[in-house]
Amino acid sequence: MTGRTMRPIRETIPIGQALALVLEAATPITRTEPVPLDQAHGRVLAESVLAAADVPPFERGAMDGFAVRADDTSGATREVARTLRCVGSIFTGMIPSIAVARGECVAIATGAPMPDGADAVVMVEDTDRIGDEVRVFAPVHPRQNVGRQGADLAAGDTVLQAGSVITPSRLGALAAAGIAEPLVFARPAVAILSTGDEIVEPGRPLGPGQIYDVNGHTLSAIVRMHGGVPIPLPRAPDAMEALMQAVAEAAESADLIVFSGGSSVGERDLILDVMRAAGEVIFHGISVKPGKPTALARIHSRPALGMPGNPTSCLSNGYLLLAPMLRRMARLPEHRPHVLRLRLARRILSTTGRHQFYTVQVADGSAVPVFKSSGDITSMSQADGYIEIPAQTASVEAGEMVEVVLF
Repeated sequence: MTGRTMRPIRETIPIGQALALVLEAATPITRTEPVPLDQAHGRVLAESVLAAADVPPFERGAMDGFAVRADDTSGATREVARTLRCVGSIFTGMIPSIAVARGECVAIATGAPMPDGADAVVMVEDTDRIGDEVRVFAPVHPRQNVGRQGADLAAGDTVLQAGSVITPSRLGALAAAGIAEPLVFARPAVAILSTGDEIVEPGRPLGPGQIYDVNGHTLSAIVRMHGGVPIPLPRAPDAMEALMQAVAEAAESADLIVFSGGSSVGERDLILDVMRAAGEVIFHGISVKPGKPTALARIHSRPALGMPGNPTSCLSNGYLLLAPMLRRMARLPEHRPHVLRLRLARRILSTTGRHQFYTVQVADGSAVPVFKSSGDITSMSQADGYIEIPAQTASVEAGEMVEVVLF
């Protein structure tokens, strides 16, 4: 690398502009795949689902009790009961072989098919049975306590629209309609490339000057959380030829490439050179703290994010940029984090000219600052969320009300 010098980021763009450009580069996935129903939670339907049959497919008892002819219970009270003869029982899963004639009833379980001749169900609480004799103490009207065939869905009804995110309740609707493998959009595949000769995978011994790879794992977690499939790649050394080869291989299998490290201004920060050599740089540098040395490019027809190597900077921009980008690619709705309005426990001095995301812990009803530096992951791991400090703000005083965005 002889002859190379430090290359400072001279121009930065606001975080809002960076996010807009990231979302513009996020093309929604068009690939589809059928998935087993028990793996469909959180996926996005690629086609509308129609009911092939009525749901429920038959009339059924809606209460435990006795299936009756409603007319036979007219005028029944505790003092003047109506007496019916029980001619059998029907349980769930049975095909009724009994018909109810005038003056008769059939014991029925909730969800069991209604027998012919019966048009209502008397709750067991309103009866008294001795042998085959059932005394009825309350009248019922036709259709009372009876689940109508097709009451939930009629054949041909739309169960769910294309583009619906499959939640537990929607998964249940698919199951009710008999759908075993819904067609969903594929998840975006995200190649994650950690760069740096000093990076070592956790679990291996550290050599002199080496550190464990934090960013590869935190980025993978964000990818999973927001609808993507992480593809961790082997660590790439700080050499142009090796990085170019790694990027070309990543583009073959990934919808998005995310670099960790190498996007800053040092002599061996080569990711920007790789982006320029393999494609087009859209921006480099955001007026934000932490996370200034972040880049967006399009290389090998794929969007690529160059994330800072410092763990807090990398994770912060993972939340702010990578997560929204992934959700658009995965066709998921915008993530709306929970926000608390709390008093700041201690004064914060900010860097004017850079929009700052300052990590805080929620304790005793206050927002307690915990940010250390962009290289300290505990700034994030000990935090419950962050507050935003606008670029023109030099300080936030203790006792001021702040909005805490929870992670």
